[in-house]
Order: sequence, then structure tokens, then C-alpha cells
Amino acid sequence: MNVIDWQKEVEQRQEALIDDAKKLLQIKSVLDEDQATEDAPLGEGVKEALDFMLQLGEKDGFTPKNVGNLAGHLEFGQGEEIVGILCHVDVVPEGDGWSSDPYGAEIRDGKIFARGAIDDKGPTMAAYYAMKIVKELELPLNKRVRMIIGTDEESDWRCVDHYFENEEMPAMGFAPDADFPIIYAEKGIADFDLVQSGEGSKYDGEIKATVLSFESGRRYNMVPDFAKASLEVNNEPTEIVQMYADFLKQNDLPGKYYIENGVLILEAEGISAHGMEPNNGKNAGLYMAKFLSELKIDSKARHFFQFATTYFYDESRGKKLGIAYSDDITGDLTINVGKLAFTQENGGRLGLNVRYPVTNNMNDTKGILEGLLKDEHFIIENFTDSKPHHVAEDDFLIQTLKKVYEEQTGEKAELLSIGGGTYARSLKSGVAFGPLFPGREDIAHQKDEYMYIEDMLRATAIYAQAIYELAK
Repeated sequence: MNVIDWQKEVEQRQEALIDDAKKLLQIKSVLDEDQATEDAPLGEGVKEALDFMLQLGEKDGFTPKNVGNLAGHLEFGQGEEIVGILCHVDVVPEGDGWSSDPYGAEIRDGKIFARGAIDDKGPTMAAYYAMKIVKELELPLNKRVRMIIGTDEESDWRCVDHYFENEEMPAMGFAPDADFPIIYAEKGIADFDLVQSGEGSKYDGEIKATVLSFESGRRYNMVPDFAKASLEVNNEPTEIVQMYADFLKQNDLPGKYYIENGVLILEAEGISAHGMEPNNGKNAGLYMAKFLSELKIDSKARHFFQFATTYFYDESRGKKLGIAYSDDITGDLTINVGKLAFTQENGGRLGLNVRYPVTNNMNDTKGILEGLLKDEHFIIENFTDSKPHHVAEDDFLIQTLKKVYEEQTGEKAELLSIGGGTYARSLKSGVAFGPLFPGREDIAHQKDEYMYIEDMLRATAIYAQAIYELAK
């Protein structure tokens, strides 16, 4: 059999690949449960993106299947076993501050800019065209190849949960949703809320303001880039306004302050980043909490903001909580405070995204946390836990992907671990494989998210050979 020039096969389909990627990126597929219907349980945009992929696959001769409007798959080939390619078409909210339309899929400087460009629509289309190449070359396979398309990866994974309740599990597979060369270990991910259940010690000093409301952040797995607080000031607001202006300047934070219907409004802007490394962002909510904790405010608010500041401001490793942990495989435990809220009626609430090493026991960590929280008058609610994932280095899947990567790039395929969670953890033998090449900046979940066109094409060639080698 002739040696296949995978890169040349991709280049022959380059125009169509980029065109289809743009069409997918132009769909605003953000979770929207407020507009959910039976046909679109996670919102119309998410369903539109799923339908787009299924219809594209059907047109190109794949066997499509919609699984409960939450997920779907495209399949070709024959055999008992399945090689799975696990992708997702939902995206996180676009946030503010973009240089171009977040859903415009504009191409400039050799990059395609859009929410989802790198996470995970660009890579999904690369993997799709990789399947298309293998199929069109009519290469002999003894396994079925199946792209599994999820729609809730950025939130609660209801898509893959529902999918694997109804469909068979691939024998092996990869998720094009992280870094090259190969991610063989992923941290555990626990999401939960810390809810204020009391005020702590009563504050008897002078009260200069009452915090009516405070809100920051939309997702557990994103560093909040905006915070807003509403204060009822007992006398002139001049002193607090001046303190806030100084605070913004000292911390190099954009922000503003104004009076609305007699209430003082404070706003702050931070820098968004993926929750797997909070230190890459600037948490607007925690900065605002820090400022409010230093004011002479009502007891309930004072206790909440001092708690948030003491344990989480400039502290993402759990040291002050007594739950810090690290191992050689996946590194440090990290904590992202992704959602913060306070009202006079309900008190305060913090939404945490805790990513913990593969050798860490989350039950022990939770027990330590609950002991501390009892004394601080907080309780845990809405606890969910996705266990860590780790595939042995001598596994057939890893050895095959190492071979492919090294042949196509000429570089050694180092095994990596990440704090992020990909669909690969849904499989017993599953890894994350690209699309981010070594040395490239990771701008997932940030404004002006992009993917290099060159990288999309290179990844497609790597995925095509990988699919063939795994399924032949």
C-alpha cells in the first residue's frame, strides 16, 4: 500500500474545512435553560450546533444519530469495537471586551477568532475532516469509528451521561479538547457552593453602609471578569467613593462608581480565564469582596466578605482552608471561585470549582472543609464530583498516538497531565489529544479566543492518521 501524505489530503480539503468551521463557530451555542424546550433541552443555540454537525455528517455519508437532543454521533466503518472521538459543540458565554464579533468567525493574521475556536468547535471540525479523509480514502478498517458530539461539556455533562446510558461505550478513544502531545492524566473536578448559614460574631462598631446586593461570575469553571455591588450609604458616599477609586488604582483594575436611585453602585472588571488555573486570570469578584471586607458594613455582609477574602483572595491552592495537596502526576490542587453572590435576604454564596490531583481523596478533603466551615457558619450545597482519570503509559492507545504524533511532527510525544476535564475521562481507555501545540498560548474561555488556521490543518492530518492507526 502507498504511503499516505496526510497533510496533502488535508490541503486538498482546506477551503471546505475552514468554511464549515466558520459556519459552526457562527452558531451561538451557549447553554440557555431559560429558553429550553423538549426539542432543545439546553437551549436553541446548543441544539442548532448539534443539528449542524449531524446534518453535515449525513450529507457526507456518515450514519448520524441524535440521542435525546442532548448528544449525537456520526459513525462509519465495521467491526465489533468502536474508536471514539469525543467532541463538544457548546461554548462558554462570550464575555466582554472582544476586538471583533465573538460569533463572527473572522479570519485575520492567520487565525480564526470566535468563541469556541479552540474549545472545542475548531478541533471538532478538524476531527470531523480527519474522519472524512479516512472514509473517502476507503482505507480498510476492522473497527467502527464514531464521533460523539456533546452539548453540555462546559456545564454539567448531562450530554455524555445521557449518551452512555443509552449507547455503547467505545473500546478506546480521544478528545481533541486540550493539548498536544498527549494528556494521559486529568485531575478530579468537584463543583459546589459554600452557603452562608449565620453571621458569626456580631459587629458592634459604626456602620457606614449596608450591602444590598453583590454579584460576580456565571460559571464554576471561569474566573469572573466583572463584579457589581449595591450599597445603601448612611451619610455622604464621598468617603467610600474615594476609597474605592484608590483601591481600583492600587490594584490596576478598571471599574466605575455611580449613584442610582439613591443607591451607590460599585463595578469592577477583572480578567477571565479557565478555572483550571485561576492564577491566569484576575477575579473581579474577589477583588470586590476584598474592598467591601474593609468597609464598616452590616454584620451579615461583613462576615461574608471577610470569609471570602480570608480564604480565597490571592489564594488558589487551598492552603488557608487546610486542604492544599500536590502530586507528581497532576500537580497542585486548585480552587476557582467562579460565582459569588450576596443579598440581605439570603446572605452570601460562593461557587467553587476544585480540581484535585489523581492521588488525592476528595472525601477526606471534603471532611476537612466541612470541619472548618462549621466554625465559620457556612455549609456545602450542590456538591458534584468527577473523579480523576489516568491511563497507563503502555496502553495501546497511548503507544499508537505517540507513534503518530512523532511521525508527523518529528518531536517527542511527552505525556502531560492537566487540571482541565475533557470527555476522555468518560472512557476507561481515553486521552485528550490536541489541538493546542507546544508553545501556543491557551486562550480558551478568554476574550478574542482564536485558533491558528495552520494548527487546525496540522491537527486534522494528525487526527486522520491516528483514526486510521487505531481502527485498522
